[in-house]
Amino acid sequence: MTNAFFVTGTDTDAGKTVVTRTLIASGVKSGYRTTGFKPIASGSTLTVYGMRNSDALYLQAASQPELAYEEVNPFTFEPPIAPHIAARQAGVEICPDKLSSGLYHLKQKSDLVFVEGAGGWRVPLSETTKFSDWVKQENLPVILVVGVKLGCLNHAMLTAEAIERDGLTLAGWVANLVDPETSCYDENLRYLEAMLPAPKLGEIPHLPDIGKRDLTEYLNLELLGFPASVQL
Repeated sequence: MTNAFFVTGTDTDAGKTVVTRTLIASGVKSGYRTTGFKPIASGSTLTVYGMRNSDALYLQAASQPELAYEEVNPFTFEPPIAPHIAARQAGVEICPDKLSSGLYHLKQKSDLVFVEGAGGWRVPLSETTKFSDWVKQENLPVILVVGVKLGCLNHAMLTAEAIERDGLTLAGWVANLVDPETSCYDENLRYLEAMLPAPKLGEIPHLPDIGKRDLTEYLNLELLGFPASVQL
């Protein structure tokens, strides 16, 4: 069984962190050692402990076994801008080898690792490399978070096509309702269910305080090939 998946989104704020945290919580609830990896994070805050990113902290809190922050998020940048620009401003090179070593480390101590990307599928890491290049190098199956709003059908289909062109497997997708005023919700999802070459893992509704809720009831980990419960 593959024990690492890459979580990407149709665009920024599609709900990658909400879905990744829920995938981690689902794995833990099913009896798996499940950890989260947020290799690159922009939009962080300087604390007494160093630079911290709220998305990475959510993944750290959900992970079992417990992880040090640096295990979850090796590259942390303060401004909420594209990673390659943030890295250049900070005088830092985002080294793919460091991403790979961090992933390998988590694989050794986990049954399941969910890697959260930054932005959408083609976000650049430098002037010459994209995040998707690293995912391709690691041959990670991909979970697509569809931020359900006007325009999501086009974004979802284009992203799925790009993943396929890169020779990677779309393992599943999740509908995350980011705009509760979205028209024709059911019709949009029926279209995606028919057109995307992967199972729908679940639907996450628009809820208040969503970051504090247990959302595991909305996702089905078994569709990724992992039983609902295990004996370890």
